[in-house]
Amino acid sequence: MFKLFLSLVILIFIAGCTSVTAPKPTLKANEKVFPQEDTYILFALRAEQLQDFNASSELFSTLYEKSDKKEYLYRSLQNDLALKQNEKVVQRVDAIGIDKLDDFILVRIKIIALIELGRLEEAKVLARNLAEKSKEVDDYILLSEIYVKQNKFDTAVKYLESAYVLDYNEKILDKMAIILYVNLNRKKDAIAYLETHSRVYSCSKLICSRLIGFYSNENNIDGLLSAYLRLYKIDTREAISDKIIKIYEYKKDYLKLMGFLEESHSDDDLLLNLYQNLKNYKKAAPLAEKLYKKTGEINYLGQSAIFTYESSENKNDKEMHNSIIKKFKKVIQVEKSALYLNYLGYIMIEHDINLKQAMDYINMALKIEPNSAFYLDSLAWGYYKLGNCKMADEIISRVVKMEGGDNAEVQLHFKTIKECKKIEKVKKKK
Repeated sequence: MFKLFLSLVILIFIAGCTSVTAPKPTLKANEKVFPQEDTYILFALRAEQLQDFNASSELFSTLYEKSDKKEYLYRSLQNDLALKQNEKVVQRVDAIGIDKLDDFILVRIKIIALIELGRLEEAKVLARNLAEKSKEVDDYILLSEIYVKQNKFDTAVKYLESAYVLDYNEKILDKMAIILYVNLNRKKDAIAYLETHSRVYSCSKLICSRLIGFYSNENNIDGLLSAYLRLYKIDTREAISDKIIKIYEYKKDYLKLMGFLEESHSDDDLLLNLYQNLKNYKKAAPLAEKLYKKTGEINYLGQSAIFTYESSENKNDKEMHNSIIKKFKKVIQVEKSALYLNYLGYIMIEHDINLKQAMDYINMALKIEPNSAFYLDSLAWGYYKLGNCKMADEIISRVVKMEGGDNAEVQLHFKTIKECKKIEKVKKKK
């Protein structure tokens, strides 16, 4: 239906045009030659959009005939190429004449058509002359494609090398590297070219991506990591940082992973876990605070309180005690976690702050996890601080037999409470 409509429109426009050929005046850029020019363009573009390349080619051809604007001719020929009407393309270009290679675009179109027709020798002669005259990157690449199709890979590389040294164009280098790696099996040379370019002219997305492909194929983990790190400097997408993180984790190089995360801020949650695992509480505390302010997630506030206490050089700092106790109390209003309840209670017991309330927090933690050696240890220590050595001894004697009972702090509490029990016995005898 659309094709029929287009045909009718074309007939109406053609019928409405005069048959008298008048001299074409010199036009300014974007100036219309005939009244219906814009309408023709709209229909030609719409036909292209609907992949009706035949109708689009005819419309652009008519536009060229009426306006003498070369861009319409190029578009018409490109539509013919899309239809694989390659012989027609060659004939149309030959009819125009390109003997002096003065229209590079027409020459390229003809070369593509000749390649598609398998007339590679003709295409090669034309492409070689064009590349020598134009000195343009795409023309050298086009010429190399012909040599590749003829399985003349060394010659293809030779032309690409000659072109590359003219301006060190990365598109030429990329094509050359592919031929070296895939077709000539000169894998080391391909990688060496790319690495040299990367270090002299920086690693662009194209070059880094090609290196990543080659290193991945070679299973060269160090090379792969290096290329990803260089790529991340110019492309900070999450997908790339994820690859870097996975490689560091695979290598178990957690210190360098930590350095990357500190510099990139690509995964603060993972960085916090690393700090925690490496017991770097001094850095973990402010990061947890930052994550809490950023997300509002209450667990980060709880972690911030724990890390602040653990990293404190002066565990008897009363100002620090007040700050973290305030944080813990805020946390347990939202998240009644046994961990936070025990930590809050233990700190209060350890520093003789409201022991009765502290014991309440420990008992709340034990209601959630009644068989935790660490929470029972806190309870025993609380009874000790309250002067009830008998109760403390009963509990700590159970704790040392449980998993976690060999913990250094538990053992210290055990010895201290046992001494307290002995002193109590002596006092009773007296």
